[in-house]
Amino acid sequence: MEEERHVLFGKYEMGRLLGKGTFAKVYYGKEMASGESVAIKVIKKEQVKREGMMDQIQREISVMRMVRHPNVVQLREVMATKTKIFFVMEYVRGGELFAKVARGKLREDQARRYFQQLISAVDFCHSRGVSHRDLKPENLLLDDNGDLKISDFGLSALPEQLRNDGLLHTQCGTPAYVAPEVLRKKGYDGPKADIWSCGVVLFVLLAGFLPFQDENIMKMYRKIFRGEFECPPWFTAESKRLVFKLLVPDPNRRITIPGIMRVPWFYKGFTRSVSFSNSTRTESTLVSESEEEEEDWVNKTTSSSSSSSSPKFFNAFEFISSMSSGFDLSSLFENKRKTGSMFTSKCSATTIMAKLEFVAKGLSFKVAKLKDFQIRLQGASEGRKGKLSVTAEVFEVAPEVSVVEFSKSSGDTLEYDKFCDEDVRPALKDIVWTWQGDHIDNNDYKKQAITI
Repeated sequence: MEEERHVLFGKYEMGRLLGKGTFAKVYYGKEMASGESVAIKVIKKEQVKREGMMDQIQREISVMRMVRHPNVVQLREVMATKTKIFFVMEYVRGGELFAKVARGKLREDQARRYFQQLISAVDFCHSRGVSHRDLKPENLLLDDNGDLKISDFGLSALPEQLRNDGLLHTQCGTPAYVAPEVLRKKGYDGPKADIWSCGVVLFVLLAGFLPFQDENIMKMYRKIFRGEFECPPWFTAESKRLVFKLLVPDPNRRITIPGIMRVPWFYKGFTRSVSFSNSTRTESTLVSESEEEEEDWVNKTTSSSSSSSSPKFFNAFEFISSMSSGFDLSSLFENKRKTGSMFTSKCSATTIMAKLEFVAKGLSFKVAKLKDFQIRLQGASEGRKGKLSVTAEVFEVAPEVSVVEFSKSSGDTLEYDKFCDEDVRPALKDIVWTWQGDHIDNNDYKKQAITI
């Protein structure tokens, strides 16, 4: 008997169960248009609401949108019905790093490569204000090329979770990998706690076992508090020195990521990973209650065609939730775009593109066409973090309405903010209908939403 196919939103074919946790199941999937493999995490909304976990789900969505890096599992799309939330993620077929370590210690060069990729990704997360808080080999996956990918941001923290003392206070993580300051319940710095966990991971990769272990968990905690561990004899002097700098119980004396990157053992053969451009879109789709079918899987057929003569269609849910307070759906999805980095226009896409190029040249920015209706603008002068590079893309939301989105590709965030607020906004006033965050009559949106 032929196995029944389950199709999600007319876009993804659902396959075998890959794994399950307390609140979610993860399935293998395939994008029907491209045939590309994906992983689909299915969460029951009623269960997470009952357990008071909705904030955590929202935070995980926000975090995964922010940390687009080659060594982080990518969130491709978020979809929802009235009963379920679906995370469509990059499928990493190589399994957990834990499975490799479970077979025994790794060669030093192999351990170093994984540690380099881990630190590169963690450094990027920290630059975005994200602390992972559960770094361990079980949450580090390997792709087809043997490259490391950080997964599971369910316990991650954002700056808004800091208390008045500037510290995090939620005890979380896996006991054997958690930093001593987290266990002390007196508040902790998230990035410094992540560095401790990275130190435990490095030890495990090189040794094949944990640095702090005891059948009695309180005795294990005492070892963690005191930093009591021994490196096996096969550790080289250089790797041993680095491990001892990482596993320092006092977080203020613990080595920092810039310090790690200056250690000769670490930077041997190190190539810094480049973050993905923010122009790669993470979509959000909300299906209304009337559209959801009674069965578990939503089987819909949709057709779409793309043409270089018109810009990419901008997801209506994102448009409304981002631009209109009257349609605020942030209880399900959070959008952390910088206010003022997106605007709507009633001009044609070609008119908008011509205007963007004209303004960029007036500001002495080089213009490079990435694809139809998407350009990159690069500043001429060196800033604090190199030359500012900005991507601008035009999306169509209705026959006579377009959305233009700016995103920083590289450079300093403060310089990008100045570029948006002081340079771009005044220069584009003749083609702008409204900027994201500016107040306009919500009735306008309601009228417009009917045509989307």
